[in-house]
Amino acid sequence: MKKSSTVTGILGLFIGLIVGTFFLAGNDGTTPGETTTSMPTSASGEAPVKWNMASSFAGTLIVAGTSGKYVEERVRTLSSGNMELRYFDPGALVPALEIFDAVSAGAVNAGWTNSGYWAGKIPALQFFAAVPFGARAGESLAWMYHGGGLELMQELYARHNIYSMPCQVSAPEGSGWFRYEITSLGELKGLKMRFFGLGAKVMEKLGVSTQLIAPGDIFPALELGTIDAAELSFPALDLDLGFYEVAKHYYFPGWHQPTTFGELMINLDDWNSIAPRQQALLQSICKESIARTLAESEAIQFAALQELQTKGVTLHRWSSEILEAFETAWMEVVAEEAAKDADFARVWDSLRTFRENYTVWGDLGYID
Repeated sequence: MKKSSTVTGILGLFIGLIVGTFFLAGNDGTTPGETTTSMPTSASGEAPVKWNMASSFAGTLIVAGTSGKYVEERVRTLSSGNMELRYFDPGALVPALEIFDAVSAGAVNAGWTNSGYWAGKIPALQFFAAVPFGARAGESLAWMYHGGGLELMQELYARHNIYSMPCQVSAPEGSGWFRYEITSLGELKGLKMRFFGLGAKVMEKLGVSTQLIAPGDIFPALELGTIDAAELSFPALDLDLGFYEVAKHYYFPGWHQPTTFGELMINLDDWNSIAPRQQALLQSICKESIARTLAESEAIQFAALQELQTKGVTLHRWSSEILEAFETAWMEVVAEEAAKDADFARVWDSLRTFRENYTVWGDLGYID
C-alpha cells in the first residue's frame, strides 16, 4: 500500500511537469526563447514597410543623388529587409519640384529633396536648406540639433502633413558659372541666372533676373541661352553636369550656400503608422548619412577643381567689395522677408540668436 502511494505520487509529479512545460512553452510546443516559422519576418513583430521615395536629384548625381541611393540600401540592410525605401529619379513618380505636394497628399510616401525648393509655399523652410553668409557645417548642425532648428522645421512641415529631417550635409558651393568675367556689380544687372533659395533674392536686389530650375534642366537652359549664368552646387557635382562646356568662368566663395542641407521628407500619416524602432532606424540612418556626405563632399572638391582647370575653366574669387555688396543686400532681404512672414521672422530670430551666442565659442575655439 505504501509502495503504491509512492509510485502514484511520482507519476503525478512527472505528469505535472509535462503539463506545466506545455503551458509555459505555448501550444506550438516550443520552449521559451525559441522562434517559430510562423512568426513575422521582423523579430520584434513589426509590420513590413514598403515605401516609394521620389527624388529631386538623379541617382547618379554625385552626393546629392548617390547619397539617396546609399540611404535606400542602408534601410534595406539594417532592417534585414523588413523596410524598403525605393529611390525614384526625378519624373519617374513626380517632377523634381512637385515632391512637396505629392508627399503632403500621400500620393508618394517619401521624398529625397531640399527644403529650399518650397520657398513659394513656406518661405521659412529656406533656412533649413542654406543661409547666405551663414554658418559652416559644425555650427549649422549645432543649431539644427541642439539650438531648436529641427523642432521649428518639423513644426512647419507638420502643418502640411509632412515629417521631414536633415539627411545630407554638403560642403560649400561655388557661387556661379558665367560666360565672361565679372569685374563689377554693374555687369550682373540684366543677367538671367539660375539661382536657388534665399540667395536668389539677394541677386535680384542687384539686378539679376533669377529662375529656379531643376538640376537636370540647367545645362540645356544654359546651352540654349535661356539663361546667361547658373549656380547649382559644389565643384565635383558641377563638373559632372558639364557646365564648363558652356561657361568658362567659375566664381567663389559660395556666399549663398556655405552649408547645404538635404532632407528626407515622409508623409506624416505614413510616419506615424510605423513602429518607434522603425522611426529610430530612419533617424539614425539619416544622421549616418550626414556624417558621410559632409566628409565625402569635402574630400572630392580639389580634384574636381584641378580637372576643371585642365578644361579651360578660370577660377575666380569675388572681390571684397562685391562680397560686401552681396552681404548688404542679404541683410535687406532678410529684414524684408521677416517683416512679411511671422514664421520666417521666428526661424530667423532663432538662428540669429544662436549664432550671436555661438560667437563667444567660435571666436576663441577656432583658427580663422
